Amino acid sequence: MNPRLVNLLASFIRGTSDYALARLEFSMRFAERPAPPVLDRLPDASETALRERWDGIETQLAEIAAYVKQVESSAGTQERADPAFRWLRRTVRELDQYARALRWVLTVHGEDPAPEG
Repeated sequence: MNPRLVNLLASFIRGTSDYALARLEFSMRFAERPAPPVLDRLPDASETALRERWDGIETQLAEIAAYVKQVESSAGTQERADPAFRWLRRTVRELDQYARALRWVLTVHGEDPAPEG
C-alpha cells in the first residue's frame, strides 16, 4: 500500500478522534442544542477499511458539515466565538480536507489500484 495513503489515513483517523472530543465539549457546553452528528472511525489505516467504509463516512461528514453551517447561521455572535464551537468547526474543516484528499486517491486509483512494489 502506498505510504502516502497510509499517512493520510492515519491523519484522518487522528482527526476523527479530535472531532469526537470537540463534539463532546460542544455538547457539554451547549446542552440545549442537539449534539453534533456522530462520525464513525476507520478501524485501521488500510485500503480495505477505506474502501469498505468510505461512502458511509462521507455521508456522515456531509451531515456534520451541514450541522456546523446550521449552527453558524442560527447562533449568536457569542456562541460562534465560543472556543468549543471554534474547535468543532476547525476539526470539521480539517476532516473535510482529508476527506477530499482521500476521495481523490480513490478516484485516481480506481476500484483496484495496482500494488506498489
